[in-house]
Amino acid sequence: MKTIGYAFLRDHLALSAFPVSCPARISPVQRVLSTPDGILQTPKDVAPKTDNPLDHVLFALKHEGTNLQVLAETMAHIPAEQLIGRLRNTPNSLLVRKACYLWEQFTGHQLSDIPAIGGSYGDLFDPDRYITAPAQKNSKWRINFNGIGSIDYCPSVERTASIQRGIASDILGRTKAFLNEIGAVTADRALAWAYLSETEHSFAIEHETPSQNKADAFVALLQQAHEARELSEDYLVELQSATIANPFNQAASFRHEQNWLRSGGLRGAGSVSYVPPSPGLLADLMPQFLRLANTAPKQIDPIVAASIASFALVYLHPFMDGNGRLSRFLFHHALCQSGQLEHGLLLPVSVAMKLNENAYLSALQSFSKPARAQWNVRWIDENQFDFAFKGKHSIYRYWDATPGVEFGFRMAEQSLDVHLRQETAYLAQFDRIYKATNAEFDIRNNDLHMMIVAALQNGGAISTNRRKQLATRVPQESFAFVEKLAKTELQALNTR
Repeated sequence: MKTIGYAFLRDHLALSAFPVSCPARISPVQRVLSTPDGILQTPKDVAPKTDNPLDHVLFALKHEGTNLQVLAETMAHIPAEQLIGRLRNTPNSLLVRKACYLWEQFTGHQLSDIPAIGGSYGDLFDPDRYITAPAQKNSKWRINFNGIGSIDYCPSVERTASIQRGIASDILGRTKAFLNEIGAVTADRALAWAYLSETEHSFAIEHETPSQNKADAFVALLQQAHEARELSEDYLVELQSATIANPFNQAASFRHEQNWLRSGGLRGAGSVSYVPPSPGLLADLMPQFLRLANTAPKQIDPIVAASIASFALVYLHPFMDGNGRLSRFLFHHALCQSGQLEHGLLLPVSVAMKLNENAYLSALQSFSKPARAQWNVRWIDENQFDFAFKGKHSIYRYWDATPGVEFGFRMAEQSLDVHLRQETAYLAQFDRIYKATNAEFDIRNNDLHMMIVAALQNGGAISTNRRKQLATRVPQESFAFVEKLAKTELQALNTR
């Protein structure tokens, strides 16, 4: 089967764009259709008739969506005269107008001596296929740029079935309703747990156990997410410094040197698992990213915006250290800035991420692996490498955020429906046991707290060591009393 469309352009023109996720191929079918194994089967009479790149661009725009990463590199291979000729034949064609608009954007040149352009304004991204932002009109070509971000920095998100379900499920609305339902006192306790657990698990993802000072600083950082303050270089620098205890690693600005990520235990160039954009490209991309991160939460679904901001910061890696924790802060920042989470509300997404580390890594690698392939890395010594970028900057400007957004929805869903609800159920169990035991025995608050926690965390049994620790301070019969109540509570939970 002959490859056509975006996959043809990538192979035929030797582009640095990432492999196409659903390549189009000529097949013995009657209509264009996608197969379960990720092939866009295309009838021969629908496919481009030549190897002319423009024919494949027009086919791809019609049948494969809008892949700016491929298109950005392809346009330099299309002569202006070809576009003008197509335009004169079909001046109202939306596909030709899209191609002309993108040619001007990506080559930096203007098409002249063109016919009068007619036809209705058309969207660059099909809203039925992609998550889109408010349109920015281009009057020359009558094209609406409705991508997320700008034509200079534009991640894309396809409306997959799981993303559509996530949007429809209204996770933030359900979070607010749940916390209202359980009452202010229980909600405050659950949120206190959420802030501490979010802190511990955000550090744990990076294999760190925070000191009390670090934990307190990160909790304070999370609380800042609710402040109506736009992201800027100064603010991100301030946030980065708040996540890093070592003053030598605290940044004064976005990085001015190349950094990289390494796989633990490996040596040489093979240990480099990801190389973010060079400092020069980073300086161009960060203002674009900041505009996106500041506007998207109020333009598109907040969890979509949060996922994009979080993954984008990891891919850009604007600091030499602290990017991971800062990226997870940005997830909360986007949710809070959307206006859909009241002050103080928090979804403990890092708790879910820690429990789904392989899925987190897989989502990150959907970009990091093909990006790493565009770098030649030469090992000099254990801490020195020579980096030579062989790709095009467009791979960092236009990337598929769909895997990251799908992951973000799963983590937000688990944060509410598993972790917050489990913690609330645990608090309710604790309160019932505490009330019943306190009515029966005279036990110090701290000792009773210790007994109940020990029983609930150990299947209803208080360990021998804990009994010895408390034996001189609590009545002997209280152990069996608490154990019986704890077992009843746990059995009732398991039968729900």
